[in-house]
Amino acid sequence: MNATLKSLVSTPQALAALIKNGEVIGVSGFTPSGYPKVIPTALAERGKALKADGVDFGISLYTGASVGDECDGALARAGIMKVRMPYQSNKDLRNGINNGTIQYFDQHLSHMAKLVRQGSVPRPTTAIIEAVDVEVHGDKARVFLAGSGGCSATYMLVADRIFIELNSHYGLALKGFHDIYIPESQPFVDVIPLKSPSDRIGKPYVEVALSKIQGIVETNMPDKMGGFEPVDAESAAIAAHILDFLAFERKHGRLPEGLPYQSGVGNVANAVLAAMAKDPNQKPLSLYTEVIQDSVFEIIENDKLIIASGASLTFSIAGQQKFKDNIEKWRDKFVIRQQEISNNPELVRRLGTISMNTAIEMDIFGNVNSTHIMGTQMMNGIGGSGDFARNAYLPIFMTSSTAKDRAISCIVPMVSHTDHHEHSTQIFVTERGLCDLRGLAPVPRARKVIEICAHPDYQPLLTEYLDYGLKNAKGKHTPHTLSRAFEFHTRFLETGTMKL
Repeated sequence: MNATLKSLVSTPQALAALIKNGEVIGVSGFTPSGYPKVIPTALAERGKALKADGVDFGISLYTGASVGDECDGALARAGIMKVRMPYQSNKDLRNGINNGTIQYFDQHLSHMAKLVRQGSVPRPTTAIIEAVDVEVHGDKARVFLAGSGGCSATYMLVADRIFIELNSHYGLALKGFHDIYIPESQPFVDVIPLKSPSDRIGKPYVEVALSKIQGIVETNMPDKMGGFEPVDAESAAIAAHILDFLAFERKHGRLPEGLPYQSGVGNVANAVLAAMAKDPNQKPLSLYTEVIQDSVFEIIENDKLIIASGASLTFSIAGQQKFKDNIEKWRDKFVIRQQEISNNPELVRRLGTISMNTAIEMDIFGNVNSTHIMGTQMMNGIGGSGDFARNAYLPIFMTSSTAKDRAISCIVPMVSHTDHHEHSTQIFVTERGLCDLRGLAPVPRARKVIEICAHPDYQPLLTEYLDYGLKNAKGKHTPHTLSRAFEFHTRFLETGTMKL
């Protein structure tokens, strides 16, 4: 390590002690990958001690997306996280959001870095970044990020100071996987020169003034990402419906070969990509996505991966070891980008991305709720689903037809919160079937969603709602009856089931 950098090596506790009350902290990390682990934990311990002494201490936290429990969870439990943006998935953080103690700004992931750079939100004063190496070149430092891109480059460039967690878990072999590119500022900007998912248009490091780096902590820790559940019958059925539909579209000349795929986080999304890997008719494919998950290994092993481009390597513990064991052999198979590039709407549209994202609930007229339980309780956030759905060549939303042992229908008359409206959605899929909404007016669209996607237990209720609206609503174009739409949700709150 360079002598200047050696002089900066410190402890998590010493660096945490430098953070002031009310600071805005920008951290690396994107769906728990490449996030700082020990400095946030030390900051949480310091915050708890200050609170115990009657000192009101708090910070605002900006990330790329969700980060691990050592960061989001520790700070939330300590009661010192006052503001959080953009995406999250931690239980304790979620509780703080829903009880009102944490102010949460749910933001499209592609917009986050731009909001910070243009000053639309308070800029981070301290950046805490996980990296695998730092090189000194004169008065500049080149920081080689760990397993995620996120918003790290922007936070480092705008912050007054940077703390580095130098994590040797992946080692120096991870150098070169990143492609760091920050778009020009408006007005009259040039196009982003990316023409295929495999293109590299930036640098493999973030370059900052060496003077900004004011502390380094050395670690050797994996990202704490839980494993994926085995593919269940519902996930397998959803995957089969999607593969059949894609084959049908290709046969009829509506789906060009070679379009890249985006897949959201979770077991259903993982199951779809795993099914593609095993499909004997699937040609080699590219991923232009946010999160690269364990399913990519099956695609590689079946010799069907051209490139996986994303904002993070979000692997389970076993997956991280598998990646480490093959890191040199797979070097040309991965590109890690900043999220404003991985999720950039213009690139999503130009590349012709096929988008597959999960929903909490979908309504019969084509609207999707990705974020709120019963309209009021935040689950995780919109993430990048809006970046892709609105701009994809083919946007697909997936969910099981029911939840809570069939006590809840995930197909409803009216979503309790709208994240993606009927003008942005095209394909709905449940284990029951796949519904193509394109070119359908609201009423025939509703009939089709009920027939194909809804569970039989709920089809009569949904049909009764639609027929009642057609008879009693003032307008027949989208025949909502608001009181009855709300009854569908409140029935569960009052009885524990949506069934009659």
